[in-house]
Amino acid sequence: MSEQSKYQGWLRILFIIFPYIFIVGVFQLIGGVLTGFSYSNIEIEKTPAQRLIIQLFTFLGTILIVWLYLKYIDREKFIEIGLRFKNNMKSFWTGFAIGALIILSGFGILQILGEINIQNINFDFNQILISITIFVLVSLTEEILYRGYVLRNLMYSFNKYIALFISAVLFSLMHGFNPNIDIIGSTNIFLAGILLGITYIHTKNLLFPIALHFSWNFFQTILGFNVSGQNTYSVLKLSIPEKNILNGGAFGFEGSILSLVAILITIAAISMHYWKKTNHDRLHCK
Repeated sequence: MSEQSKYQGWLRILFIIFPYIFIVGVFQLIGGVLTGFSYSNIEIEKTPAQRLIIQLFTFLGTILIVWLYLKYIDREKFIEIGLRFKNNMKSFWTGFAIGALIILSGFGILQILGEINIQNINFDFNQILISITIFVLVSLTEEILYRGYVLRNLMYSFNKYIALFISAVLFSLMHGFNPNIDIIGSTNIFLAGILLGITYIHTKNLLFPIALHFSWNFFQTILGFNVSGQNTYSVLKLSIPEKNILNGGAFGFEGSILSLVAILITIAAISMHYWKKTNHDRLHCK
């Protein structure tokens, strides 16, 4: 890494913020117009089809701005952000399994404790396909931007752990206007940024965080939780006897102490894995 790249890493993040907001905003506006959604009244709930199209345009806008910056500012190929599939599918399925395990375990514990109750089941195959597509787009959009571009460039300028911390703060701030967010929700979003980025600082590959991000969101919505405060289609319709920090209330599982503990345990386990791996590699290099 050249000294020039070292000092330009954090500057690239500053320079991309406003162009990103503008370009993605324009793309979202186009998506809204095409679906008949009016941004003049944000209180109106989007239909699943509107959510899908607007998320698609958010993804396309993100891809465009990141591609432009990589090509003309970073002078690197798009694939270099960490989209290499060869010999990396194990990390993809590991990420998917971890996300599913956390949400399914949390759901089971909350049910046992009587913090949530299943009211009814609404199985709609078309809605499930829409949810899968939306959350694939969400995970790709946010991981390409926050881990693939932001974290990667911050690592040029800072120690990888400092870069991870800064990227997680930015990730949390991005969710700061989500409905029903509170201090625990914000903390958990920050910790989720650490969890999603911790493998990236060691592997420079996005497959693990993309898969984890997707399964985390998808299983939340299927099981009836709000996702980061947003109400979406769910197979299970849940009732919450009393909204509190144990069940996360209106923000969903991500607003719960249970989520916080699960994320911290997972971060610790992944950190221990890479610590052992680093020590093992050092011993074998001697």
